[in-house]
Amino acid sequence: MDATTPTTDDIGRMYDETAALSQIFIDGQEHLPYWYDDRDETPVVEAARRITRKVADAVGLGAGERVLDAGCGVGGPAVQLAEEYGAEVTGVTISAVQVVEARKRAESSPAAARIVFAHGDYTRLPFADDSFDVVVAIESLMHARDLAAPLAEFRRVLRPGGRLAVADCTREAHVGPERAARFMETFQIGQLLSVPEWTAGLQEVGFDVEEYTQCGPRVYGMGLRYLDRADELRDELSSRFGADMVRELKQSYRDYFGWGADIGYVVLAARKPYV
Repeated sequence: MDATTPTTDDIGRMYDETAALSQIFIDGQEHLPYWYDDRDETPVVEAARRITRKVADAVGLGAGERVLDAGCGVGGPAVQLAEEYGAEVTGVTISAVQVVEARKRAESSPAAARIVFAHGDYTRLPFADDSFDVVVAIESLMHARDLAAPLAEFRRVLRPGGRLAVADCTREAHVGPERAARFMETFQIGQLLSVPEWTAGLQEVGFDVEEYTQCGPRVYGMGLRYLDRADELRDELSSRFGADMVRELKQSYRDYFGWGADIGYVVLAARKPYV
């Protein structure tokens, strides 16, 4: 393993440290928002909920279905899936702090009885075979050093015919390996795959890929709007975390979203075969 590649413990500590910020900045929707264009004035949190809905709709999520949210963050998507779709949701995160925050969020939900959060690693899930109807992984697989490991676990815990929805950043076709490696090293992520590499990875562990939507310009391409959100919350964030952190946060967004058309964003739907 490359010395610059973050370990599981590194990732857990990173999310431990950012859990409180996530609750404030994006109300627990710990992934990128979706805007139709630069005239779309939808608030940041609601724009982020659109991604959760796109993931759910890609697999036709229905009431009463058992869902695993793999890399659940502080619980925003899991609570949304339970409330809006009537699903029974189990969230798993590598961050112990996120588990605490997610459970607090679920307690105030009318769907609380259908939401559970656990501390764990999605490469070693503590669930029996065929336990879930749906697995969702929203911007969590980017941290996997070996994509096959979590995908194999997802396939194991899905029932025959169960569905997997993935939403994540992608490497656009014109981006070479060296530039992709620089992005990964700069932002300490384990995967930056093209859409064909995503579909091949899913197929290699036995999934049937049924749909994918490349929506990079409406997601990653709109990311600099986070600067407006930071300005909107400046007083609250400065009071809670300090003015220096707010400046650093804004610079980190400029850096992360400054790669333009090199970075895309995909929502994929796949299925575990019935037999």
